[in-house]
Amino acid sequence: MYTDIENIIGYHFKNKDFLQEALTHKSFAGEHRRTKHNERLEFLGDSILGAVVADYIYNQCPHVEEGVLSKIKSNLVSRRNLHLWGKQMSLGKFMLLGHGEIATGGRERDSIVSNAVEAVIGAVYLDGGYSAAQAVILPWVRSQALTQDAQDFKSILQEFLQKRGPQTPVYEVVQTVGPEHDKVFTVQVSLLGQVLGRGKGHNKKSAEQAAAQNALTQLKK
Repeated sequence: MYTDIENIIGYHFKNKDFLQEALTHKSFAGEHRRTKHNERLEFLGDSILGAVVADYIYNQCPHVEEGVLSKIKSNLVSRRNLHLWGKQMSLGKFMLLGHGEIATGGRERDSIVSNAVEAVIGAVYLDGGYSAAQAVILPWVRSQALTQDAQDFKSILQEFLQKRGPQTPVYEVVQTVGPEHDKVFTVQVSLLGQVLGRGKGHNKKSAEQAAAQNALTQLKK
């Protein structure tokens, strides 16, 4: 199993425990009374990925201003893009998931797959260092278009509101429903105490984007 995913990633682990941890979802850890799952590695991998991507686009776009660079970076490391990368690697089929996640299509779920991509990057970093993680990330980054994400509704909303004043919109989770493996978050976005919009999603980021999109729709009426 590990040889297959290592060949796909393009990195062979000295310590296979790092890879196993990266591929272990918390639902599996809970069912099998394991203390380790991939959320800590996800946190680490997110930072390593961000650093590699920032360095790459900084050098590739020497005349682009900071605000645009930030949007390009956000697009590259978005959940959507990481999910697509994870699907290319067939990462879902290697995941250790609980029975509930497997039954509800967890191997294809964008949040699980994209988080696993970050966890694997974190595992590579711990096993082989920054250069090893960079060697895994750069071939993928070079295959991506360096463009801004036109569907980043949070950024669009912020720019829209900044034309009216310096205040920043606030996002708040107002409701969470459903089982652990299939939660639905409701987020509201407000400005100076006034609710501008609401949105739902299976993770906080997508719910925030939905809330921002709803707010833009309401504000432009």
